[in-house]
Amino acid sequence: MQPRFSLTADLVLSREVPEAALPEIDRAVQEANTTLFRRGVPREVPDREVGRITSCTVSGPGMTITLESGGYTRAHDALFRFRKHLAGLLGRHRIGIREIEVRDYLIELQGEIPEDLRLSTLPFVREVGIGEGRITLALSVSAADLENRVPDRLVRLVEEKAEAAAYGGKAEHWELLYESPKRESRFREDPTAEMIRRGWIKHALSRGQWIHGAQSTRLFRTFESLVVQEIIGPLGFTEMIFPKLVPWEVWMKSGHAKGVYPEIYYVSTPKTRDPAYWEEVADHFKVTGEVPVNLIRDKVDGPIGGLCYAQCPSFWPFIGGTTLANDCLPARIFDRSGTSHRYESGGIHGIERVDEFHRIELLWIGTPEQTVETADLLHERYRHLFDEVLELEWRSARVTPWFMAQEGIIGGEGTSERIGTTDYEACLPYSGDWLEFQNVSVNGDKYPRGFNVKVQSGGDLWSGCSGIGLERWTAAFLAQKGFDVDAWPAEIRRRFGDAPEIFRFV
Repeated sequence: MQPRFSLTADLVLSREVPEAALPEIDRAVQEANTTLFRRGVPREVPDREVGRITSCTVSGPGMTITLESGGYTRAHDALFRFRKHLAGLLGRHRIGIREIEVRDYLIELQGEIPEDLRLSTLPFVREVGIGEGRITLALSVSAADLENRVPDRLVRLVEEKAEAAAYGGKAEHWELLYESPKRESRFREDPTAEMIRRGWIKHALSRGQWIHGAQSTRLFRTFESLVVQEIIGPLGFTEMIFPKLVPWEVWMKSGHAKGVYPEIYYVSTPKTRDPAYWEEVADHFKVTGEVPVNLIRDKVDGPIGGLCYAQCPSFWPFIGGTTLANDCLPARIFDRSGTSHRYESGGIHGIERVDEFHRIELLWIGTPEQTVETADLLHERYRHLFDEVLELEWRSARVTPWFMAQEGIIGGEGTSERIGTTDYEACLPYSGDWLEFQNVSVNGDKYPRGFNVKVQSGGDLWSGCSGIGLERWTAAFLAQKGFDVDAWPAEIRRRFGDAPEIFRFV
């Protein structure tokens, strides 16, 4: 989109401007328009695209300036350039610039506007106008907001929203890479319903949360042992423990703060541990038998962040702000230390779409070539497991998650064309749908850049990740293989053994 900016601001001065200084101010305006604002601008750029003072009036101890621009030396940048230039001139007359008060700021964007573009909640915007190929934003901003480049960020945000809408209204694009041979299904029921009937699992008391009994847990551990032996060991992944409470700073650097809000479980802390401060809450429960949530809301701070949404961001502060030695790359690590939590805004279903889930997160770091090589090795191992060990009917597809397209890290030549995600999907015979149960992502320099991690050689540093969701593996496996353990693939049957039945109900 092509932006235009219009800004009117008052410069509050320390005293009135003498008559003798007025011609100097006029010359300063002319010099700014012809020279100062064109510094760093390519010669071929027309004047209308460059910042320009269109009006400058002096009245008493103040000055009102109106500036307009296109995309070069934007109006707010021109304002601060002129302030610096003007300060020296007024200083010779013993006049200082005390502050800048923004009267009006208007941004106009021209280009193709998607029908479902939503801009009504933009920060700093008091009025939005959308017409034929044109968007206007009337801002309520201070000089500090301008120095913090709020107009630039608003323009980029609108462009991102327009690009997202034009992207097709989808979370990602999908391109089939591989499809396994068809396999005869031994089971055609919803595996979650059968697990409940058999007493393998039971709904917990929180939304999208299950209690896994001995049999379900044994199957989880079967898959986990398989991953350790077939992937983690051969490829040299080393275990670490990542935090499961994620502060805002991590999500700001990882990029998740751009849009994670509808899907995270927020974490708040007590304002104090003083028992007297909390006495009324405890008393309320003792009398009513109910927890007074509204009282608690007033007594907590935050939120300070949220529960783990995706495991890998929490790792990055471990190496944030460092330079890695060449000989430690590629680095391959994994975490399986706790649950992840995601408020599934699209709705929960069975054990495969839940708010609390268990994953083994593989993460690797290296040069672009090393990162792509690790991803390729993982693809080989997954294909072996799904075809020859689990004996699944599955397919893989290259997807372009919107967050990657949004940040401009998709495409290019050489290894850069490998940036993106490969999803693995299993056929669900009972519904005819496909379940995404595994992925491999090459994230480019997204995380090293966000957390300021460099490499000794000075070259590019990339990373990748692959989340192994035990609920998803279980749902895919049982949907196709059913619950007759003797009919399961031999290796799974051997590792699973006999799961004990602990509880019998009368």
